[in-house]
Amino acid sequence: MRLTAEAPQDDHSISMLAANFLVLLSAGPAVAALALVYAARWGSASLMQGVWGLLEPKVLLLAVLPGVLAHELIHAAAWAFFAHRPLNAIQLGVRWRSVSPYAHPREPMPVAAYRAGAVMPAIVLGLGPSLAAIALGAPRLMAWGLVFVLAAGGDFVVLWLIRRVPAGRYVQDHPTRAGCQVLAPE
Repeated sequence: MRLTAEAPQDDHSISMLAANFLVLLSAGPAVAALALVYAARWGSASLMQGVWGLLEPKVLLLAVLPGVLAHELIHAAAWAFFAHRPLNAIQLGVRWRSVSPYAHPREPMPVAAYRAGAVMPAIVLGLGPSLAAIALGAPRLMAWGLVFVLAAGGDFVVLWLIRRVPAGRYVQDHPTRAGCQVLAPE
């Protein structure tokens, strides 16, 4: 299925600026809950040690910045896998005006595949490391996980925007806005 001018669409997107404002609202509660669980088990001093450790310039440069790129690569790999598309069907790049990397599926895909690809970075880079840190008492890993749950806030906003899109529908990722267009059923 290709997006064409003849294919009626239902827009489920918002501006990137609006999505960035909604990040704290969408991811903030999860970050707060995970931080509270960690602090209850290992102490708030341990959590703060992890946060300050992650902010060390060398750690920030060698761990967090590549993590931002990994976030987009995980989107790309997950969309390719779940939509049964080749990896080169997902465009990777950087929007230099906002200095933000992106992954953009070039072709429509089932909404279930789109949702799975949208949530995977939050699970792999955020939730997984956070849960491991809670179990192990690893402060820097906890800080990493919290940063990447927060980084997935825009993805949570997109998932909210498409929450009522029925299974089986096809969506086309919006090339410049956060979200997608839902294609009319054929």
